[in-house]
Amino acid sequence: MTTSSSSPISGFDEEALEAGRLLFAKECDFIWGAQTAEQLPEADLPEVAFAGRSNVGKSSLVNALTGRKTLARTSNTPGRTQQLNFFNLGNRLKLVDMPGYGYAKESKEKIELWNDMVRRFLRGRVTLRRALVLVDSRHGLKPNDEEIMTMLDQAAVPYVVVLTKSDKVRSQELAEVSKRTVAALKKHPAAFPEIHATSSEKGQGIAELRASLAQLASLG
Repeated sequence: MTTSSSSPISGFDEEALEAGRLLFAKECDFIWGAQTAEQLPEADLPEVAFAGRSNVGKSSLVNALTGRKTLARTSNTPGRTQQLNFFNLGNRLKLVDMPGYGYAKESKEKIELWNDMVRRFLRGRVTLRRALVLVDSRHGLKPNDEEIMTMLDQAAVPYVVVLTKSDKVRSQELAEVSKRTVAALKKHPAAFPEIHATSSEKGQGIAELRASLAQLASLG
């Protein structure tokens, strides 16, 4: 198990941390929004997808990683992100903000269309290197999280569980939810066996997560 000062891939040295800092200091721009699988952009650069329940802090984490306050829009209305949003990070990595799940106040038909788009994206995206499944530290894994994790298992997309808002809970509570989460990952073949705790507000775990993602970026 890792804590807010660790990473899902152990052994980051100063060089790796600096590589992460330099990568996420590059220009990062919104380049595309897709509401259907047919609208997906060209698969050229390595991609990292961000998945999580609505209001879990996906946009805040993207903003924290890139050092920007408004790159990914945050909202007090859960379920606002209703498409796959693509961001180009220095022509080396694409960040993909996936639709939040769990709160979308839409028709069952529209929700199923979104789910179908997500499934097709996960199964057919050859450049998708990793997914981050964001889980609120205050609540731990929910049934919706298990569903997306099973979807990632079926698509053979490796993923890391990232606990968000770790500054909102006491260290003992964080340790307990971390332990439960690690235990749950044992039945998911595509999951990394360790987790990563972060705080977008306090910056905990951000440098290590950057270093981890920098390992996936294009060298070109």
